[in-house]
Amino acid sequence: MDLLSVVIISYNEERSIGRCIDSVKKIADEIIVVDSFSTDRTKEIAIEKGAIVKQEKFQGYIEQKNIALQLATHHFTLSIDADEALDERLAESIAMEKQNFQSKAYSMNRCAHYCGKFIRHGLWYPDPKLRLFDKRIASWGGTNPHDRIELREYVNIKHLKGDILHFSYDNIEEHIVQSNNFTTISAVAMFRKGQKSNWIKILVNPFWSFFNGYFIRLGFLDGFYGFVIAINAAHQTFLKYIKLYRLQRK
Repeated sequence: MDLLSVVIISYNEERSIGRCIDSVKKIADEIIVVDSFSTDRTKEIAIEKGAIVKQEKFQGYIEQKNIALQLATHHFTLSIDADEALDERLAESIAMEKQNFQSKAYSMNRCAHYCGKFIRHGLWYPDPKLRLFDKRIASWGGTNPHDRIELREYVNIKHLKGDILHFSYDNIEEHIVQSNNFTTISAVAMFRKGQKSNWIKILVNPFWSFFNGYFIRLGFLDGFYGFVIAINAAHQTFLKYIKLYRLQRK
């Protein structure tokens, strides 16, 4: 049987970190939490649950996750966030693969829990993520805060059954605050990469985001919160490009 490291980054996640660690205990040979000096009980809860906790100043989502990868002692690594957990079917799928990993990279769907409801349509589902991999050929890249695993060689990516459960927002207010925060980070990262905004992107891209998520991707099947998510996605797109436009003007 192959060995598996589970790595998690955290900051003030005392409500979620216990659930996250509990969901991976049966498949993990080590659990490493890289904590950004939480001011709540995140660190204490993680230690109580049996995790190894290292504290590092937050440098960015991509940077923190790469630090966590470097701390993993086993080649095969599962990377999840503190506000996520594996459902039973996904844990069983990983346990089966762990007997003898046939691929160097695995993807899985992510299902968001939003305001007390699991979202099964729209832009938020199935939301496939590459999270289990041989760390010798992988590292985190992308544009903060939208990180992604980048593979340094071509491999056959196997898709696993089951979902990562993402406990995203308990209320709409949290969603709005986080959208404002994330769009600022995105705009700065895009600006540093030399990407440009213009009035076409500011006007057209939010409309397309709503139409795609709500109608083409069937977000309306999630009822009231499907509509809320589609509207917020459009607003987030608008904020990102208007903030980038302001940075260009400055």
